[in-house]
Amino acid sequence: MSTASTIKDTQLPTRPLGRTGMDITRVGFGAWAIGGPDWAVGWGPQDDEDSVSAIRHAIARGVNWIDTAAIYGLGHSEEIVGRALADLPLSERPYVFTKCGQVWDPNLRNTKFRVGKAASIKAECEDSLRRLGVERIDLYQMHWPAEDGTELEEYWQALLDLKAEGKVRAVGLSNHQVPLLERAEKLGHVDTLQPGLSAIHRAAAEKELGWCAAHETGVIVYSPMQSGLLTGRFSAGRVAGLPDSDWRSRHPDFTEHLARNLEVVDAMRPVAERHETSIAAVAIGWTLAWKAVTGAIVGARNPEQVDGWLDAPRLELSDEDLREIGEAIVASGAGEGPAFPE
Repeated sequence: MSTASTIKDTQLPTRPLGRTGMDITRVGFGAWAIGGPDWAVGWGPQDDEDSVSAIRHAIARGVNWIDTAAIYGLGHSEEIVGRALADLPLSERPYVFTKCGQVWDPNLRNTKFRVGKAASIKAECEDSLRRLGVERIDLYQMHWPAEDGTELEEYWQALLDLKAEGKVRAVGLSNHQVPLLERAEKLGHVDTLQPGLSAIHRAAAEKELGWCAAHETGVIVYSPMQSGLLTGRFSAGRVAGLPDSDWRSRHPDFTEHLARNLEVVDAMRPVAERHETSIAAVAIGWTLAWKAVTGAIVGARNPEQVDGWLDAPRLELSDEDLREIGEAIVASGAGEGPAFPE
């Protein structure tokens, strides 16, 4: 079962997640990559035992939440999260967050459809509860706006109903912009927003972060390392060696825009050296420097990768650090959105 109320204090800094009553560590374990290959947005081959070890290592190091989604690996990521948590004492289990609203044809693994019908949302919730092995999901989020003609009001009410029924503790929206947030808030409070945010993709900082701050809506950002690009470990050669089953091998961030994106990495390198930490931690720390951001979702495919970013929640970037990075972002022309955290 979910044990949100029994989680003890960890050694990592925490913040209240909006008005949900949950205090979360400033980094959470992101379970996208552990969904494995052979689906529309897979990350290439992945060893499930490494995935379980990575999750348990993150928990042992103090991370107190996991973010996954039904679509990741077409249910496989949720199953792996369930495996990793199954043998843990209730007092040591983290909060479990997942997402709905993307379904697939079981006979065509490369399919994904953004749906919002209430019946689908409620059926997806039951499937996620089963795969995760929990009695209640701590945070249930609509992954993207629906593309099947369903209005926001229908799927948001479905999530609110699941909350009222006790199937989920809190409800949120992912990848939704301010006009949709406003419509949802009229029906019932938007507990959380999950936007993408990194030093490369900064659009959410334009309006959504300010809206969330004004409405006491928690913010958990995804891809703070831009899917590994902001770790200092990528080059044109490494991109060329990615398997076809890794979605990054064909994404513009890693192909046509790679050179300018790596200029941002180069600006983070001296900052990391000054703080005696990793470039990955600096990239995550940059997202955490935005006042409205509660926490960042950070992926890992093995325990060593977890250790590569655990400095981030304690890292305090100075005004000078942020100025250097921001100026490099502007000069490079990388991405879009505000370049200086506030």
